[in-house]
Amino acid sequence: MSPRPDLGPPPRLAYTESRLKRAAELRLDAGAVAALAADARAGAYVVGGELIVTKKRNPHCDPLFALNEARALGASTETVFLGLLDGAARFGSGITQAAAEALKARTDLHVTDLRSVAVQGLVDADHLPPIAEAKAVLHWHDRHRFCANCGAATAATQCGWRRDCPSCKAQHFPRTDPVAIMLAIDGERCLLGRSARFPPGMWSCLAGFAEPGESIEDAVRRETQEEAGIVCGRVRYFASQPWPFPTSLMIGCYAEALSFEIVVDREELEDARWFTRDETAAMLLRKHREGLTAPPGAAIAHHIMRSWVESEDDVLG
Repeated sequence: MSPRPDLGPPPRLAYTESRLKRAAELRLDAGAVAALAADARAGAYVVGGELIVTKKRNPHCDPLFALNEARALGASTETVFLGLLDGAARFGSGITQAAAEALKARTDLHVTDLRSVAVQGLVDADHLPPIAEAKAVLHWHDRHRFCANCGAATAATQCGWRRDCPSCKAQHFPRTDPVAIMLAIDGERCLLGRSARFPPGMWSCLAGFAEPGESIEDAVRRETQEEAGIVCGRVRYFASQPWPFPTSLMIGCYAEALSFEIVVDREELEDARWFTRDETAAMLLRKHREGLTAPPGAAIAHHIMRSWVESEDDVLG
């Protein structure tokens, strides 16, 4: 076994470790939330489709607006109560993507997509979890304005956390889509795949949505066999990450490879191959001899790969 490489201090996993108290009990008390909104300490994150509006600052942009500032940026499509930070209310304020695009002309603002915000470290990391919360729930509102049961227009209630149908009385709640993301391991090798949508040279863990009636462990085994033809045995949970693109939860796992001949599903992947621990470390450090790279530190795939590279023990337990 080769010596473990020094990868330096680990990056923070984006959209996690939220300092926000969601205070779900307040969603039923519109008066209390209105009083919190009137407090000068209240703030809002402004989301326009895939775009996040921030104020240009140095060294980080500031994504938090006073509520009157947020209202001045464009007509609100929806407002969601996100929770409390040290007693101060935080909201997600939705505007149209066209309105957000128009704000790019302002020299005092920086408007870009959330992936860029996270990967480039444009805002302080503590802002990323509530921004992810805001983006995911506002996206749900944009796509659930009509009742899935009867087709009537629905109305937002519970401070943005439910939509009610006035016709059939159905209640609709935001949903999260579970995604298994896994690293299959064969001793000193791991299995990585390459999707056509990845940047040139980037390889990552395999991943796929869990299906109805399926455990995460079974999803790990099924997706690995479907995409790369590799049969897996033991599965061990690593960590999870909210992934607001649009409303997923990435559930990171390790899997024990029981077969080793790769058969790639070309509908899902461009390619898949085994990488040694040293190769994987070089990819994480962006020093691979072929110029290959791993996902950025904002993504859970980076952390799954890194933890395996650095581990002195069997990550499968």
